[in-house]
Amino acid sequence: MQELLRTTDPVIISHALAVLRGEDIDCFEMDVNMSVLEGSIGILPRRLMVRSADLAEARQILADHDINVT
Repeated sequence: MQELLRTTDPVIISHALAVLRGEDIDCFEMDVNMSVLEGSIGILPRRLMVRSADLAEARQILADHDINVT
């Protein structure tokens, strides 16, 4: 799996997840439970991972929806 997106904004992550799942691209959100360690202040970014084979297509889909990717 490869990192597609890294952000501290949970709204962007949820939007990207919904868009990618709507296009049948498997994706996985990492670092979700890190908020327990940081005290829920939002300083640690969450990462959105996709399969290496889907990376280019996923980047294009998010770009089409004005979501900036790494």
